[in-house]
This record gives sequence, structure tokens and C-alpha cells, in this order.
Amino acid sequence: MAAVGSLAGAVAARSYAPHLLRWRDPPSLALSVSASAANGARLFCGRQLRPALVLPSPSVSLSPPARRKLLPTPPAAAAASGSSGEVKPKGFAERYPALVTGFFFFVWYFLNVIFNILNKKIFDYFPYPYFVSVNHLLVGVVYCLISWSLGLQKRAPINSTILKPLIPVAVCHAIGHVTSTVSFAAVAVSFAHTIKALEPFFNAAASQFILGQPVPLPLWLSLLPVVIGVSVASLTELSFNWTGFINAMISNISFTYRSIYSKKAMTDMDSTNLYAYISIIALIVCIPPAVIIEGPQLLQHGFKDAIAKVGLKKLISDFLLVGLFYHLYNQVATNTLERVAPLTHAIGNVLKRVFVIGFSIIVFGNKISTQTGIGTSIAIAGVALYSFMKAKIEEEKRQIKAE
Repeated sequence: MAAVGSLAGAVAARSYAPHLLRWRDPPSLALSVSASAANGARLFCGRQLRPALVLPSPSVSLSPPARRKLLPTPPAAAAASGSSGEVKPKGFAERYPALVTGFFFFVWYFLNVIFNILNKKIFDYFPYPYFVSVNHLLVGVVYCLISWSLGLQKRAPINSTILKPLIPVAVCHAIGHVTSTVSFAAVAVSFAHTIKALEPFFNAAASQFILGQPVPLPLWLSLLPVVIGVSVASLTELSFNWTGFINAMISNISFTYRSIYSKKAMTDMDSTNLYAYISIIALIVCIPPAVIIEGPQLLQHGFKDAIAKVGLKKLISDFLLVGLFYHLYNQVATNTLERVAPLTHAIGNVLKRVFVIGFSIIVFGNKISTQTGIGTSIAIAGVALYSFMKAKIEEEKRQIKAE
């Protein structure tokens, strides 16, 4: 059993970092496994990998001695194998993977809800969304730099080959983030998220007309409730204004292009370091428009008015907290989605949007008309249907390829 565990760990390490393992000609089969990879459940600073059962590939031809090593061994032999001569007990994450994944979902939703609440409250006394967007990214970048300097997260090296394809991703991320923040400042959080429910529609359109990847007719039909629901909600939304609506739509388009460029920027870098570098580039992109558009107002009366309303201490603490929650919820979302199957991923995204809309209505007491509530429900149901169907289609494609 020890040999089987070693082989599974080695294959998992091979899929995570190709340069960590080299196969030699049989019958000499060398396996090198890092013990820290099995129990490394790093929530905020590292990449969380989904545990998987890995079996030897039938295409791998092993000599008889190598095959004998893969046969089950008695407990005594298993205990005697290895350098330490002891069998290490399984960690909590290995014994209860469902509980760990559930905890990841809880933290993701919690951080997202708190971020949206703090973000909206800041606009009550500091109505400068461009500067607030810069603050979100700045706090996240500082967090990453501190993590790297203290050794909490090992910084992945970067060069021009990796950096070049990341720039379009970061630019789209910056545009999408700024326009989202402008939308949240202009309209109710619940309505902004309702508009952002149209993002799957833009993703499907981009796949069909930009990437040339045909989208099945059932998927297009599943998007009709989303479009109808958003339209119905927009007609009677009390907080509706064109600034919020247009910026939310631009955000959908920007994040769609971010997905397109992300496929072209595939790299072996772990997700935590990858998001850190994207944040750094996005911060550089966001600073000039913030200075040009809001800089003069901030210097004249923006900061003075905010300090007069809430005080310098609360202003600084709110900025630090909202930036930290923004960075952590994005990072934990990535770590969470890496642990689950595509269908669970899709359901999790839909439930997240429901949680944010529901809590924003409760916390801010937003009054919504019956028609707006019906339209929002139809849109969310449409997103759920689309996500479910897309995940099933992708799963079927993977099974066909596996056969």
C-alpha cells in the first residue's frame, strides 16, 4: 500500500508542477514525493488542491519487478517501509474532505457578503469609486508583498514570457473591477448583481462569435430567462440609473474578455501567485484614470469631507478592511473552485449571487417592487439552468475524450 500511495502522490505532484518529476526507463522506477503536499491546506496563502484518486495508467508498461511493488503489502511490511518505518496518520482534510470543502464555501460567501456591505457603506460618505477601486487593489498588493517577504507564500519567479500574456488579462480585470465599483456606487447592490447575472450571456456570445466555438442551441435557450429576468427587473428598479446600468454591462464585457485572454495565458504558476501578479498590473492600470477623473476633487474637498463625517481613524480602517476583504474573497474563491467539480462550481457561483443579493436587501433595507423581485428571481433561475447545462455538457465531453 505504501508503494501505491507513493505512486498516487507522485502523479498528483506531476499534474501540479511538471518539472517536479521525471520518469526513467523501467524496470527502475524512481518516485519522489513531497510530504508537505499531502497536508498543505493553505487557505489564504497557498493553492488548495482537490484530493483525487489516481490510478496507474494502463498505457504505462511496467516490468514484473515494478508490478510487484504495486501489489498490496501486509500491514507489517507497510509499517516497515519508508525511511521512518512508521505509517503517518491521515490529516483532517483527508479524512473529512466534504467538511473542508464546505468550510471553503462558507468562507468564500462570508468574505464576499462582508465586502459588498462594507463597499456600499463607504460610498455613503466617500463617493469616489475610481479611488476606492485603486484602494481595493492596493491593499491586496500590499498583502501579497508582505506574504512574500515573510515567507507565508513563496513567490513564483516571473519573466517576460509569462508576463506578456498576463498583461491583457490584468487590463481586462482592471476595467471590469473599476466599472463594477462604479455600478455599485450608483445603484443598489442587489440590482448591480442582477445586471451582472448577464455575464454568462456575454461569455456564450464571445465563445460563438469571437472564439468560433459553437454554443449548443439548448444553452442559448437557457439564457433567455436571464435576459428576460434582467429586463423585467430593470423596468421597475427604484435605484435604476444609466450610469450604474452601463457600467455593469461594461464590467460583464470586460470579464468576458478576461476569460478569453486567460485561456491564452495558461501557465504552471499556482493561482495565488498568478492572482498577485494580475493585481499588481491591474493596480498600475487603475491609478492614472483615478488621478485624472477624481484627483482634483479629492485634493480640494473629498478627503476633508469624509474625515469631517466619520473621522480619519474610521476612514483608514474602512479602506484597509474593504481592500483586505476584496483580495481574500477573490483568493479564497479561486482556492474553493479548484477543489470541486464543474457542476458544483456552477451551483456555488449561483448560490453566492443569491446570498449577496439577499443580504444586501436585508442590511440596506432596499425597497424593491414585486416586479423587480420576480425579474431578479427569473434571472437567477436562468443562470442556474445555464450553469447546470453547461457543466453537464463539459462533463460529457470529458468522458468522451477519456474513452
